[in-house]
Amino acid sequence: MIYLNCAATSYDRPPCVAQAVAEAMAGLGSSGRGAGSAELGAARVVARARDALAQLMGAPASERVVFCANATHALNMAILGCVRPGDSVVATDWDHNSVLRPLYGLQRSQGVRLSFWGADKRGRLDLEDLERLCVPGTRLVVVTHGSNLTGNLLDVAACAQIAHAAGAWLLVDCAQTAGAVPFSMKETGADLVAFTGHKALLGPQGTGGLIVAPGVEVEPVLTGGTGVASGLPHQPDAYPEHLEAGTLNGHGIAGLGAAARWLLERGVEAVHRHDLGLVRRFVGGLRTLEGVTVYGDVPWDLGQLDGVACDHGATVALNLAGWDSSEAADELEQSFGIAVRAGLHCAPRMHQALGTARTGAVRFSFGAFTTPEDVDRALEALAAMAAEGGADGTD
Repeated sequence: MIYLNCAATSYDRPPCVAQAVAEAMAGLGSSGRGAGSAELGAARVVARARDALAQLMGAPASERVVFCANATHALNMAILGCVRPGDSVVATDWDHNSVLRPLYGLQRSQGVRLSFWGADKRGRLDLEDLERLCVPGTRLVVVTHGSNLTGNLLDVAACAQIAHAAGAWLLVDCAQTAGAVPFSMKETGADLVAFTGHKALLGPQGTGGLIVAPGVEVEPVLTGGTGVASGLPHQPDAYPEHLEAGTLNGHGIAGLGAAARWLLERGVEAVHRHDLGLVRRFVGGLRTLEGVTVYGDVPWDLGQLDGVACDHGATVALNLAGWDSSEAADELEQSFGIAVRAGLHCAPRMHQALGTARTGAVRFSFGAFTTPEDVDRALEALAAMAAEGGADGTD
């Protein structure tokens, strides 16, 4: 199988990840739930993982890294813990349903005023539009660092300046970019950062986190045991226990910590250069094919895709004339052994902006272990499919 669905989850991982999970399952107890060697060992593994992720993401301090089950959990924790009845919130057309559905729920149940920073037909966001939407008194601005559909990247530092000028906090969804695109919470000025462990961070599923800057008030969505300050009737104020209720996924965190250290050793910058090379190769090949529509803001001069002149994530969405997007994805799997993802990708507003809400799109997404040969095989498959044509003429 050629796995080109890395935006959904990583498939290939460094061997150290599985090894760390196995060792944790064989020899560790529950972090913070005892003074035995197994429990203390678990606490040390969790602390090392927290330190590695803080370094990788440019967090203000490792204790501000709060472990969650995934980015959905982290985004819900941030949104539901920060937004109050009647508040004003700005979100974007890039956002995933993990952002949209909690916000729509608050709009219905608590009268939250919700505004959307709209994307144009190429999926681009204009910073001037954000300035107009961020009126004084806005509580929260939610942005997606990298679109899970087009691979477009957002200038988070510029967004933070605009949000802060209006007195708002900035929540950044880094589900697609953590581990794949260089990012620093401190340098960008982001107030809250959500990430998942199982995508470009190359960790196990069921891991992720929320990073909270000092001074940002997040009310706990879940309360319960923390292993410390057990006499308090409320969650401790100190981090990370303030937002970590219940037993942590210590086995998964062990694997996530190993993955984070592997990425620190290799360098996220190196991973990003690798990914950009694959995007250049893929889009360059697509431009030689008839009937291919590529979505998003990809420059005509692919030499600009260098992370400086023009930046981009490791994702490319397209449709092929004559093929329904779902049928195209099935054909790629059944006839060529290539795994991709078709449909709406949990990003309905982005598909509306691109004009693909009815058809969906076929998403190719690369990762640290994708090879140029994998990209070439995908191009060969698409060329064969373009020559054959689909059943219903949908493009």
